[in-house]
Parts: sequence; C-alpha cells; structure tokens
Amino acid sequence: MLLTNLELAFRAASVALLLVLVASLLSDFRNVLAARLGAAFALGSAAHAASYSIGVSSPVPIWHAPLIALSTGNIVVFWLFTRVLFDDEFRLRGWHGLIWAAVTAFSFVGCLWIAPGGNARFSVTAVNLIVLGFIALAVAQTIASWSADLVERRRNVRVFIVSAAALYGGLNAVLQILVGGIAGDVANTINAGVLACIVAAIAYAMMRVDGADLFPAPVGAPAIVAQPATVDESADQKLIDALMRLMADERVYRQENITIGALAGRLKIPEYRLRRLINQRLGYRNFNVFLNNHRIEEAKAALADPTQAEVPVITIAMDAGFQSLGPFNRAFKAVTGVTPTEYRRLKVNAV
Repeated sequence: MLLTNLELAFRAASVALLLVLVASLLSDFRNVLAARLGAAFALGSAAHAASYSIGVSSPVPIWHAPLIALSTGNIVVFWLFTRVLFDDEFRLRGWHGLIWAAVTAFSFVGCLWIAPGGNARFSVTAVNLIVLGFIALAVAQTIASWSADLVERRRNVRVFIVSAAALYGGLNAVLQILVGGIAGDVANTINAGVLACIVAAIAYAMMRVDGADLFPAPVGAPAIVAQPATVDESADQKLIDALMRLMADERVYRQENITIGALAGRLKIPEYRLRRLINQRLGYRNFNVFLNNHRIEEAKAALADPTQAEVPVITIAMDAGFQSLGPFNRAFKAVTGVTPTEYRRLKVNAV
C-alpha cells in the first residue's frame, strides 16, 4: 500500500508540474511555435506520467489506451520540439502531423487489438523501437545544430532538457523491450519518482532562463550593419569592425563549412566572445543565419546586376557560399519574401 501511494504521489506531482508548465508557456508565448510544441510535449508527458508502467500488461483497459497512445505519439512531438529549439526558422508541415498520427494510431491499435491477440511482445517491441528511433533523431539534431546557437544560456538549458528527456525516454524504451512481464510495484515507484525529479529539474531550469531567450518572438531578419558603440564598448566595436572586414573584403562566408570557431581563430579571440558579439551587438541568434544573410546580400546584388542577367541562379548561389539550390531558395525567400528568380525579374522590370 505504501509503494502504491508513493507511486500515485509521484505521478500526481509530475502531472501537476507539467500542467503548470503548459499554462505558463501558453500564457506568455502562445504565438511562438517552440512554446506551443513545448506545451504539447508537456501534455503528452502528463499522459505518460498518468499511464506508464514498466513491463507488459495485457489486455489494456479501453480508457487506458488513449493515454498510452498519446504518450507514444509524444515522442514525435519531442523530436519536433528539439528541431524548433535549435532552428528559429523551422516551420511545421502537414507531413509532421501525419507522422504523429501514424505513431499514435499504431500504439492505440497495439493496445486494443495487436497485444490482446497474443502479440503483446511484438507490439511493445515495435512501439519502443519507434521511440528509440525518434530519440536518436532528436539527439542527432541537437548535436548537429547546437554549435550554431549564439544564445549561451539557452544553449545550456536546451541541451539539459533534451539530454534529460532523451535519457529517461531511451532507458524506459530499452526496459520495455527487455522486461517480459509486469516489473512490480518497486520498479514502477522508482520510475515514477525519477520522472517527477526530471520534470521538476526541467521546470526549474526553464525558470532560470529569460523566456525571451528560450522562446524568441518571431521577428524579421536582423540587419547586417553593426550598431554604434559607446566609449566603454570601443574594444568590442573594434572586433566587430574587424569581423565586418572579413565579411565584406575577404568574404569568408563563402568558405565551405566555415565555423564560428574558425572565425574566432581569424580574429584571435575566444569562441564564446565572438558568440556574444554576434548575438548581443549584431542581434543574431544563430550563426548560420548570420552567414546566410551575408550570402544573400551578395546574391541580391548579383541578381540585380544587368551584366549578370544570363548567369544561372545556382551559380550565383554557389558563388555566394551556398552548397545547393534548395537551401538558398528557402533562405532567400525567408529574407526577401520572394524567390531568387522573382527577385531578378522584379529588378529587371524596375530598370
């Protein structure tokens, strides 16, 4: 009885904290995609806290199946959440919703039909392999894009959130695959307690960071021109001037796979200081956006140049530092509102 009550207390604490987190996110940042996905992830996690148990229990009560299905589908929300956390330009697409619906539906069908039909182990294993796959995608996304994030505080908090959630979800998925039967009250009480601690730690970490850093409001692309410096900022201004010379004169943004570390090396300053300068003085939150805006400025000049009217768009894009046409088209339209071809036509017609 003691273990049962303790487990229920842990579950209730997790659900309560997650619902408070949902209310906070939607109250302050309801128009921000990252916050909405964060709220959706918290709701799915609440469903997980209310329904999860280690081991296979069959048959599943009908009222329990929707919670388990939502808990499983939440791994897709987690993947999307990590994507938008590290990419301010990420946008949801219709196929993202289809993936979530497919995973949720498969889990629901598994609870009510596949598992009761004598295939409980197959159903549990398949579902948790899917979970592990999306966790791997989320971690890979975090590793690949983390270095481009220029906001130091959110970089640390985001990595903590992703690492904690991925570690908990991954360990539980492995346990579900390995455990053949019901694991017992002790294991489920420990699991509920660990989940409550992780939820509390994530909520605490998010409270320590300015919400505007973690969930930025949608804004237009920042200008490339540096802001005027005060007397006390003269040292930073000299570094910014040197950075702008590298961009304007040497066009280092054209270099393939240029990193912020390599750029800091050219300026002979620590990487963290260059991150702070580009973020706080020039207004950029992502290093790739900073580079792409310079590349797009060069491309705009080339597209508007009558002497380059016959030069293919792909050539202009690659000369500016883009590696392929697709990313160039998307970045160009995000900044200008039109495609490169439309931009060239508008400039020609304006002459």
